[in-house]
Amino acid sequence: MVTTQQTVDVAELGAKSKDELVALAADVGISDSSSLVNMRREDLLSRLFQAASAQQSLVASGILETMDEGYGFLRQVNSHSGTGDVYISQSQIRRFGLRTGDTVTGQVRPPKEGERYFGLVRVEKINLMETDQVQSRSRVQFEHMTPIFPEKQMVLETEGSILATRMVDLFAPIGLGQRGLIVSPPKAGKTTILKQIAHAVSINHPNLALMVVLIGERPEEVTDMRRAVKGDVFASTFDESVEEQCRVGELALERAKRLVEFGQDVIILLDSITRLTRAYNLAVPSSGRTLSGGVDPIALYPPKKFIGAARNIEEGGSLTIIANCLIDTGSRMDEVIYEEFKGTGNMELHLDRRLAEKRYFPAIDIVRSGTRREELLFSEDTLKQIWLLRRMIGLISSDGASNATERVLERMSKTGNNQEFLENLNKEV
Repeated sequence: MVTTQQTVDVAELGAKSKDELVALAADVGISDSSSLVNMRREDLLSRLFQAASAQQSLVASGILETMDEGYGFLRQVNSHSGTGDVYISQSQIRRFGLRTGDTVTGQVRPPKEGERYFGLVRVEKINLMETDQVQSRSRVQFEHMTPIFPEKQMVLETEGSILATRMVDLFAPIGLGQRGLIVSPPKAGKTTILKQIAHAVSINHPNLALMVVLIGERPEEVTDMRRAVKGDVFASTFDESVEEQCRVGELALERAKRLVEFGQDVIILLDSITRLTRAYNLAVPSSGRTLSGGVDPIALYPPKKFIGAARNIEEGGSLTIIANCLIDTGSRMDEVIYEEFKGTGNMELHLDRRLAEKRYFPAIDIVRSGTRREELLFSEDTLKQIWLLRRMIGLISSDGASNATERVLERMSKTGNNQEFLENLNKEV
């Protein structure tokens, strides 16, 4: 197989099972199959890499992460830093003006004796573009672009039976460039809603770059999300170091920024901003000051930088960030984190514990949920209908916000889509 292909991808070869590697090595005549079976997987990979490199056909692609010393590594989205990373020199980074988050593709060589990493020999593509195309265009830095209010709604309604995305479209609409928080107590269905949003984005907006960032999550949840989401999943589980959790979050954000600089619309779904802040609280050097709950003020700046990156860009492109934020966990630290972030977003979706306990899903508190400047996202007719619906909910919610959501869920389940739901509402008024 190595002899018949012009190029061999390092990541694809490294993802193969040992049985597949044994068969591949036997095909290219590295050794007989009996000795290959007893060979370690790492040794098999090394021999295959050497065979491919001899034909100048070994290529790799990854997301660049630069170090303080000037050099960098190409990382894989769905794997952690390790010996499979590709080293890229400081001179190459300077020559092509590379930044952390750029996707770089190029010819590589296997590590020599005494080396740990593959080495990048030649840069062929940057962000899927030829190097001369990237060098010829001026790359405006993300921070120098002009942020404006979201003006185009990201419609999430897919099937009539999926009520969560239908309710988001009506009561807390998401626009391109939205900065949103899903405020939720434990076990209220926040991760399920995030997954349904990801599913809706992949169906209704296939041109959007979808990224899911899981920080401090359970390993089985990470596997489930990777299988369910058609997009890049950056994940660091709770049993990994806080430094690794922070690194994964920063790499995902930088990747999104580079895409926006090229005029692309990107959405990041973060689970959760609370755990990311907790990780920074342990990772950053202590400032000697402590807020209520044990939060160091310095630890709040990196997560705020993450959330604050969400914006609609006047020059083209947008970065939408929807993040889970935990409340009612019994931890004073989590309450302080929520208080610090609740004024930073321009959209909030609140989940209600009482609805979840009654097994009403989605457990959305429609009275407290909403989007700033929603008039920019709705048409004039739709906006009037939404405001009429809000006034009716205001009358119902005098008996309790959960009762209003129960009534709306009951009515929405009898209609096939939001347009039909609003038309029925007008007929009854």
